[in-house]
Amino acid sequence: MKNIFSLLLLVSLMAGCKSTAGKTVEGQTTSEYGTQEDEMTNYFTATGNEPFWALKMGNDKIVFTSLISGKEKLVFPAVEAIKAMDANVKMYKLSNDTSSVTVTIQQLECQNSMSGAISPYKVSVEIKNNSELEAKKLDGCGKYNTDYRLHDIWVLEELNGFKVFVTDFQREFPRIEINSSENRFMGYGGCNSISGSIFYEKGLLRFSKVVSTLMACAPGNKEGEFTKALQSTTTYSIENNRLTLSNPSAKLLVFRKVD
Repeated sequence: MKNIFSLLLLVSLMAGCKSTAGKTVEGQTTSEYGTQEDEMTNYFTATGNEPFWALKMGNDKIVFTSLISGKEKLVFPAVEAIKAMDANVKMYKLSNDTSSVTVTIQQLECQNSMSGAISPYKVSVEIKNNSELEAKKLDGCGKYNTDYRLHDIWVLEELNGFKVFVTDFQREFPRIEINSSENRFMGYGGCNSISGSIFYEKGLLRFSKVVSTLMACAPGNKEGEFTKALQSTTTYSIENNRLTLSNPSAKLLVFRKVD
């Protein structure tokens, strides 16, 4: 009986020591990349193992934490990416008073060596202490955190620079509902229901894999014009409860946030 009690106690302790990744802790969902708050304040997060390291990239600062020599935390000012011409590869050159770091982010499927989780970006880090001659090289996986402000329902107000009216569509204004945590959207195109995926990186937003129902639309319905503009989007801005979608050529769509 004593042995059974000891075994149960050991199992209980082991369960208590498990990672909280993917679980809710004090109202926040955590993952291998951190908490929801981390994802809201950082546009890109990455981690690696053996030794463990973490990277959090925000608009104001970039923070690198590792267990290379004890617990090391390095803070760098934010810098612009150096972009490759022929591939989705970005390089960041970071430096402060004590260290220099080169971060390379490549759009390539990456598997965490411990959890087995699949991420869309491969990340490599070269870190050099200013007092040392050689840099340490680390590999890991990462992801862009889609702007949480997009997570809402948006109703169309302008299309290709012109105000829209209900008479431009079947029965009501087009709308999209964006799920930023799943990078998906659904809504109404002005005649048919629509849905699809969003691709997000810092400063980049694309609506892709757009599908719709096949209801016949009345003559003059501008659904086709709307969906074409949606799929031509590359950038966005949010201000005064308005979501503006654009590309380098023009402002395409303006939506109003609704509850």
